[in-house]
Amino acid sequence: MLAFWSIVIAFAVMGIKFIAWQLSGSVALYADALESIVNVVAAVIAWFAIRLSHKPADSNHQFGHHKAEYFSAVIEGVLIIIAALLIFYQAFSSLGEDHILNSPTQGMIVNVVATAINGFWAWLLISNGRREGSPALSADGRHILTDVITSVGVLFGLVLVIITGWVILDSILAFIVGLNVLWEGWKIVFSSANGLMDVAPEKAKTDLIKETILANAAGAREVHDIRVRVAGPVTFIEFHLIVDGAMSVEDSHAICDRIENELQKTVKGANTTVHVEPAHKEKSSGMKIK
Repeated sequence: MLAFWSIVIAFAVMGIKFIAWQLSGSVALYADALESIVNVVAAVIAWFAIRLSHKPADSNHQFGHHKAEYFSAVIEGVLIIIAALLIFYQAFSSLGEDHILNSPTQGMIVNVVATAINGFWAWLLISNGRREGSPALSADGRHILTDVITSVGVLFGLVLVIITGWVILDSILAFIVGLNVLWEGWKIVFSSANGLMDVAPEKAKTDLIKETILANAAGAREVHDIRVRVAGPVTFIEFHLIVDGAMSVEDSHAICDRIENELQKTVKGANTTVHVEPAHKEKSSGMKIK
């Protein structure tokens, strides 16, 4: 639902920002409006990717469609970089031209409205993206947050233009906006590529997983080769569980069930695979069960 409303919000903010540019004639506000076009495209891609990622596993995608959101985030990052290049072009083109700001104050007031809407929506997307483990929502939120930061910078700079009368500052501002947009695009591409490469979660989450396994493995001897990867809202956990060779399949399975149930309570979206092995498979690097 949030992804769908992001499209509506992106269209509305884009319209407001282009009105602000038309009123003011500011190159910096035009650069800000250009990024809003990317916001619209990115919102549509995020909406499609989130719908796809929630499809259940099928015969061709037996581990689910969770990584679709990472593809969405990569595409969004590339679009942001393209927007930055367009902004650079516009900024450099205007450096050699004498352009006049028509009604900068009116344009700034209109732009403040768009910035306020974006600020609230960025907070909503980022908070929900973190809670739901959604790379697409988080990327969209971070992108919009960058838009907010650049808009605030543009508004501050236009105040300086009005005070000093140095219109060249308008073009310089547009260039600074482009740099900030380029940096944000690179960060989104980099973090999303990590997701596609099965990056491990942050250390705190990995430590929590290890502690949960050890705390609920009573009856086993050792745990080793714990591997964790994240794919959107799902955390895949794999490890080897060492038990006495004489232990029955039923008893070892009960230990596995206990660990899996606790991991599901502790780690949202946990998908656990346990490989049970006899005692002679112990490793010196393994974690002993007390």
